[in-house]
Amino acid sequence: MDVQEQQHTDLQQVAELVDEIKFAMMTTEEADGTLRSRPMATMQMDGSGCLWFFTAMSSPKVDEAEMHHQVNLSYANPDKQDYLSVSGNCEIVRDKDKMRALWTPWVQPWFPKGVDDPDLVLLKVTITEAEYWVAPGSAAKRLYGLAKGIMTGNTDALGDNRKIVVQHL
Repeated sequence: MDVQEQQHTDLQQVAELVDEIKFAMMTTEEADGTLRSRPMATMQMDGSGCLWFFTAMSSPKVDEAEMHHQVNLSYANPDKQDYLSVSGNCEIVRDKDKMRALWTPWVQPWFPKGVDDPDLVLLKVTITEAEYWVAPGSAAKRLYGLAKGIMTGNTDALGDNRKIVVQHL
């Protein structure tokens, strides 16, 4: 996966979490308003705060993303107690050069014809908002933070929570 230096400095922690976790649950809205989530492998977080994914044009999520451009991506690393929720606008991209740049052998089983597969498209999610929860690095620090929170009510040692709104030019 390719995670680039972020133009929006507020997205640097988001980029680090995406790089660490790699897989997201993408939630789209069906025509009747039902929310649907499915796992997606993040291929890139480019420097402008856009997340890139391969998918099949025939997938229901493509129709859902075209109807309701707003999607949510949830990333979780429960072992470290790190979580990320990303809201953004999704668009379908058929750029073969971009597909070649992002292609890896890990995509091949789903698209054996490679970038020439007529069903292959990219989903580009432009981040509009993100919120993350990051716990201290070690299990001992997390346990200390929990104990401190229980005893004193001070939750500062439990980690960091931040909400970011991204203004795109």
